[in-house]
Amino acid sequence: MADEIQTLVGGLRAIELYYRPIREIASGNTVFFQSQTRLNTPGLGVLTPENFRDVAEITNQCITLFELEFGQLLEAAKKFTDRDVSFNWLSVYMPADYLRDIRAEKNVVEFCQKAEVHTNRVCFAVSGKLLEEQDGRAAMVIKNLRNRGFHFMLTGFGADSCPMMKLSEFPVDYVMLSPEVADFLGKTPRSEGAVKSIVEFVGELDATAIADGVRNAPAAEALFSFGCNYVCGSLAGKYVGERYVRKKNDDEKS
Repeated sequence: MADEIQTLVGGLRAIELYYRPIREIASGNTVFFQSQTRLNTPGLGVLTPENFRDVAEITNQCITLFELEFGQLLEAAKKFTDRDVSFNWLSVYMPADYLRDIRAEKNVVEFCQKAEVHTNRVCFAVSGKLLEEQDGRAAMVIKNLRNRGFHFMLTGFGADSCPMMKLSEFPVDYVMLSPEVADFLGKTPRSEGAVKSIVEFVGELDATAIADGVRNAPAAEALFSFGCNYVCGSLAGKYVGERYVRKKNDDEKS
């Protein structure tokens, strides 16, 4: 990655957020949108998060990157509202490092005030790296920001590398299950029992489970029977550019 993150590359935004729907299983309606950042680079083309997140966090560029992403997300929230797109919140990735910044709480509130977007329309998606935090600072900032109306969603929960018991230390609102969890559906009664246990574990911590990687209706039905009410993945819809997110007709759930 470059020493500094450019805002334009060849006339295009260097940072561009794409959005995918998170649907409620019972109604089929889109309730939330999760964003994914793509970098347009002069030499490497378009980079997706798995190609740049780790480097950005090692070099501490993640702070600048987050603020650029957050600003773009707030622009999208206003555009979606103007288009009468229905959503409870849009998510944007927040690095764990940002939660250690003493200015974090003040900065994100000021971002929303300047953009005239209510804090409850924003969900900060955090990775499993959050669970490695030891000193309690990140948990305290999450609590403070939730008190201001923001939501938090832990992603990748249930993957092999995710220390599940650490979740109890962090007061997140939503827990997005790793696609690895959905892969256990339909295999054996024991594997389905394991998925059910993970969903129940999330609920017992007063968080709401969202299943990722859901490909078909039988998987969604099984998850719903376990108490998971929200899904994303190929069944719900793919990531698209902000300009393609439009109000759906009454047949949205079809």
